[in-house]
Amino acid sequence: MFNFVAMIKELEIKTSPEKASTPELLRGEIARKLGVKISAVSDWRVVRRAIDARRSPVTVVLGVIAATGKDKCPVEHSDSPVYQKVSPDAPQVVIVGAGPAGLFAALRALELGMKPIVVERGKEVDQRRVDVAEISRSGVVDPDSNYCFGEGGAGAFSDGKLFTRSKKRGNIREILSTLYHHGASRDILVDAHPHIGSDRLPRIIKSMRETIRKYGGEVRFGARMENLLITDGKVQGIVLADGTRIEGPVILATGHSARDVYKMLHAGGVGIEAKGLAIGVRLEHPQHLIDSLQYHSPNGRGQWLPAAEYRYVTQVDGRGVYSFCMCPGGVVVPSASGPEQNAVNGMSSSARNSYWANSGMVVEVHPEDFPEYSDEGEMSMLALQENLEKRFYEAAGASQKAPAQRMTDFVERRDSKNLPPSSFAPGLIEARVDKLLPAQISDRLREGFKEFGRRSSGFMTKDATVIGLESRTSSPVRIPRKPDTLEHISVENLYPAGEGAGYAGGIVSAAIDGRRCAEAVFAKFEKESKNND
Repeated sequence: MFNFVAMIKELEIKTSPEKASTPELLRGEIARKLGVKISAVSDWRVVRRAIDARRSPVTVVLGVIAATGKDKCPVEHSDSPVYQKVSPDAPQVVIVGAGPAGLFAALRALELGMKPIVVERGKEVDQRRVDVAEISRSGVVDPDSNYCFGEGGAGAFSDGKLFTRSKKRGNIREILSTLYHHGASRDILVDAHPHIGSDRLPRIIKSMRETIRKYGGEVRFGARMENLLITDGKVQGIVLADGTRIEGPVILATGHSARDVYKMLHAGGVGIEAKGLAIGVRLEHPQHLIDSLQYHSPNGRGQWLPAAEYRYVTQVDGRGVYSFCMCPGGVVVPSASGPEQNAVNGMSSSARNSYWANSGMVVEVHPEDFPEYSDEGEMSMLALQENLEKRFYEAAGASQKAPAQRMTDFVERRDSKNLPPSSFAPGLIEARVDKLLPAQISDRLREGFKEFGRRSSGFMTKDATVIGLESRTSSPVRIPRKPDTLEHISVENLYPAGEGAGYAGGIVSAAIDGRRCAEAVFAKFEKESKNND
């Protein structure tokens, strides 16, 4: 008779995609790792999951908690946030923008007993869907409701990637747990490169809004900030476009496309500074080609593997050239936020099941790279963005169609006589994208493409399409703040936050930064309260 000792252990298991995806097969792998019969494995839970595609065959690396005998795995704790109903006399904080930084700042404010008032220039996420669809249908861009503006910010209609390297800035697990608490799949707590998907994000965003309102906060839509109320170098609140005044310290979480806010700050003497960013194109391949390259198999990903991702980076003439915001099984979308603009981005659903893969392919640029814009001072990179987007808009016949070129034609500096099918709903226009881009960008992209093609035979192909313009990678300015209090360096009670202020680069890092700013506001309230006692 087989005897075993009941136990709970944490294991690392490297196995095939099929076994990792099939419960009974995985149970067998756990039993073999433990050295027991399959029947002895009473319970297990996957706590970490990553794909190792560095060589063939591809393996899945799992972190598993397993129990034997009559034991069960410990109850999973997701670090669910605890909110409290704010009191009528709670200190009030104004949060401008309902993107990741703004929403997470509001939720953190509730945890700390402050009343958040979130003002968002755009519409609720469901109403926003209609305006986003209208861009592809008619080419009409609502300047307050588009892929960049509205509830959820630029991240609401995206792949919902939750991977970040900003581990020193805050607790990533807190962000993931909050999203899980508001309806995201448990997979985001497990996967090495978690994502939510453009089809699921709106529901989660609405849940976050409901939490803010349930516990005493406010979320106002169609509420565009017109100006800051500043007295003696101290922010007292904001003025909305309709004249409404809202008092309180201000967390400025407007996102990287709120150009009117940058211009308002600049005109009002609130210090900002030009910041480097990255500019380039969207590169679209058939997803099956990327699958075959990344998984080292002519048969692609098969039944058990997800749509493959890639990440490329190199240096060309002292500047980084790299893939950005890769969307496996995704689509390219228009991301203009105003008139006479033409820009693109990428998104994908939770299933990542479209025919195409796309990624930003961008070149690092700095203010000194474009001396012709030096007269613009702090606004130099913003002026560069605006001029390039207008150039692409005109090249598209004053429309939201996108200038495009086959990848091989881009590299060989020649016209494309026809273009491959594309996911881009407004449609493509054959154009010399290599000439529309400044030479210092297109030349570096060209060399980067060659290098990436050398690394992955087949990546450079006539079946891939260069689609322009990818210009909304990050904010073109930084709003400087004190490293300890997070207040603006010269304006008290103003807390620049997230991507729009130049302190984040994605959903998770923006969310972390929003939380930090809420904590900084609370710390100041606490300090002032003690001083007044």
